[in-house]
Amino acid sequence: MKTVTRQVGPEEKERCMFRRKKAPKRETEPIAEPQVKAGGPVIEASTDGPYIVTGVTDLRDRRGEPLPTESVMYLCRCGGSRSKPFCDATHVTNGFSGEPLAGDNGDSRDYEGRDLVIHDNRTVCAHVGYCFREAPNVFDRGRQPWIKPDEGDPVEVVKAAIRHCPSGALSYTEEDERHDSWEREPALKVTRNGPYRVMGGPGLHGQVKVRPVVAEHYALCRCGESLRKPYCDGTHIKTGFSDE
Repeated sequence: MKTVTRQVGPEEKERCMFRRKKAPKRETEPIAEPQVKAGGPVIEASTDGPYIVTGVTDLRDRRGEPLPTESVMYLCRCGGSRSKPFCDATHVTNGFSGEPLAGDNGDSRDYEGRDLVIHDNRTVCAHVGYCFREAPNVFDRGRQPWIKPDEGDPVEVVKAAIRHCPSGALSYTEEDERHDSWEREPALKVTRNGPYRVMGGPGLHGQVKVRPVVAEHYALCRCGESLRKPYCDGTHIKTGFSDE
């Protein structure tokens, strides 16, 4: 990865910390402050810089513990901050590119069972693994097909596992009604060594080519290496990304 040699002074680093109200400056393109739309919070994938989060009051760490919030927060997306999950301006010197690489959202495949039809979109999966940990009989990565709706887990357990899917890859149809969005307050959760789990429908703007497959929840890359930026594609597993 190409390294930018420009030195970053303490004042510039200070500007990027989450308690400040102004976004960090770059030599190329300045990061515009997000425009808060009526009706909800906003996440701005700034140009080659952090996620600028406006109006989210529920931010939690990987243990589910609340983190301090501000009306505007700057969250790392280059993977290199020493103050994770907050930005410390490391993106300025590590050559991070936030170029949006997600070109489309792919298509879903349907798996029909007696009570549920499970819909799976492999293109947008973040590979966090809630599904096969919570309903291991229905979701099994070691077999084909990997989803068998009637394999043994109770229906309510399967539905709960699908609701925990952070990316929108999984949804289900029950009694001819499709379920892919849930009634939740806007929130961000930092997953362990993985993506930001966004819930409750904060708007996503900035360096983005395609909208989230489900507007109510999606998973944002935190390691800086995803091939579907700004969305997570599971690359953090291959690269050994760590919260430390």
